[in-house]
Amino acid sequence: MRVAIIGAGISGLSAAYKLSGVGVGIRADIFDRRNRVGGVLETVNCDGYEIESSADNFITTMPWGVQLCKELGLSDKLVQTNSQYRRTYVVRRGRLYLLPDGFLMMAPTKFLPMALTPILSPFGKLRAGLELFIPSRRGDIGDDVDESMRDFVYRRFGREVFERLVEPLVSGIYAADMDKLSVLATLPRFREMERDHGSLIWAMRKQLAANRSAKLAEQSGARYSLFVTLRGGLSLLCDTIASKLPEGSIKLGCGIESVKLNADGKWILKLENADDWEKCCNSDSGLVYDALILACSSYEAARILGGVLPDISECLSKIEHEGTAIATFAFNSDQIKQKINGMGFVVPKIEKSSILAGSFSSFKYPHRAPEGKHLIRIFAGGARNPQAAEMPDKELTTILLEELKRIIKIEGEPLFSLVAHWAKTMPQYHVGHRNLVRKIEQLAQKQPNFAIAGNAFHGIGIPSCIKSGFDAAEKITIGYL
Repeated sequence: MRVAIIGAGISGLSAAYKLSGVGVGIRADIFDRRNRVGGVLETVNCDGYEIESSADNFITTMPWGVQLCKELGLSDKLVQTNSQYRRTYVVRRGRLYLLPDGFLMMAPTKFLPMALTPILSPFGKLRAGLELFIPSRRGDIGDDVDESMRDFVYRRFGREVFERLVEPLVSGIYAADMDKLSVLATLPRFREMERDHGSLIWAMRKQLAANRSAKLAEQSGARYSLFVTLRGGLSLLCDTIASKLPEGSIKLGCGIESVKLNADGKWILKLENADDWEKCCNSDSGLVYDALILACSSYEAARILGGVLPDISECLSKIEHEGTAIATFAFNSDQIKQKINGMGFVVPKIEKSSILAGSFSSFKYPHRAPEGKHLIRIFAGGARNPQAAEMPDKELTTILLEELKRIIKIEGEPLFSLVAHWAKTMPQYHVGHRNLVRKIEQLAQKQPNFAIAGNAFHGIGIPSCIKSGFDAAEKITIGYL
């Protein structure tokens, strides 16, 4: 059985890896218009610096990332975050303040740090405390009761907690418009907590108490920190998967314009700039496949499927995307005059800054810079500032560096800077997203020897993308067996 996979990012590579391990005569070929594997995952290694151009680590509470690294023999390359800096800052009026201890994405688990934080006003703290007495929105948590992140947090904690804490933390992950971002598609456990416990504060405290009890019952502590990366860069993960695949199965510089289904139910791929369909329909051309996995962006998948599966194409085209830019600056240690006591910072929208968030990259993972040097990564763009994703490098770095120096005391110019532009790479999980994805999957299920994977459906992180590739491969395998 010959399977075509369109997209050589981590989702497509994971699907190919899974199919290659089946051992029952399945061959997968991956097509990508880029000249390298990895998609948005790209590491630049030079002069002792290890610079990630997009994601720089992955979460360990979702098992697929760590498990895949173990399978690939990369366990010894996994690096935990520096325990000395496992804190996050929030910018208020141009200054850095530590996020209140125990504040987890949306809800506080400790009362004293919330009461003492300078990030919130006395009224904001009082309103947050009233969450203990706010009636829950009970009933089902299906998509008919989905609501935006803004509406949910306003209802539970009030305006100030949303603007000063939740909005910057969530924007730093999803680069989204909080008036549109779906709670159920991004952080459904908080809606579940409200339904089951009434108050999110009480629910979080109960959960932490249960977690502490479970840890005490274990013989040893957690194997990994909440986030890990790979020494050598996340490109190593993609390159290692690629090295395990059959020779010649990865076809780079080969964009796919569209696909067709022939009378035998086989998929025919038309390469971009191909002369005509007749050549592609010739089995000798190698473009006829028994199954198809789309592991590219949802809008790319919509374009490719437009002439053969219009219902799925129409649904895929409804998933909107935003772009981001990531600027990395290198400094001598003595240029940074402010004591750094965290892994990074987030900037609320109400600060009216061009910066979404910043990461103290070499504080978080010391191996990323030579001794006496430091890397700071700055994120810009998203729904808050779409034009930043495609702004010329010099213009963008000038703006971001000026704002960075207002937030952190840095003297002099950076040793160098590097900018990565990622236009239309962040899918937006708007209200109703789960319902839309369910419809896409129902339509795809009816089509034999066809599957979709990627970051536009069930999660944007690396582990979620790996799982989506595995799930797509499993669907194809089951159909074949």
